[in-house]
Amino acid sequence: MTTAPGQVPVAPHGPRHPLDPEPIRSTKARAVFALGLLGALTGLFVGGVVPATLALLLARQARREAYASGGFLTGGAWLRRGERLAWTGLVLVATSVVMAVVIGVVRIAGSPLGHDFAPNVD
Repeated sequence: MTTAPGQVPVAPHGPRHPLDPEPIRSTKARAVFALGLLGALTGLFVGGVVPATLALLLARQARREAYASGGFLTGGAWLRRGERLAWTGLVLVATSVVMAVVIGVVRIAGSPLGHDFAPNVD
């Protein structure tokens, strides 16, 4: 494996031990991507915060497991994409909440204060 064409190898190409496991893609990386995508798609609705938060929590676990596996769990690209999508979803949720509060404050400020009685009531 090399980092770019013409560069020195990153890892030595020696014989592997027969008991070494085969590198496989982490299933949590796929789940992080799916939850991040769901969080980004539903981010303008307040319900998008739930899958986005779950994606970030699951991404943390997946990173720990990938580090502990010593390189036998792959899927780092899916993990990064899922985290970006989850953060995008959280930003969209925050934006929609702030806009709802601003719209509510403007509507309350435009309404009359107190009870509006008829003109013939003293």
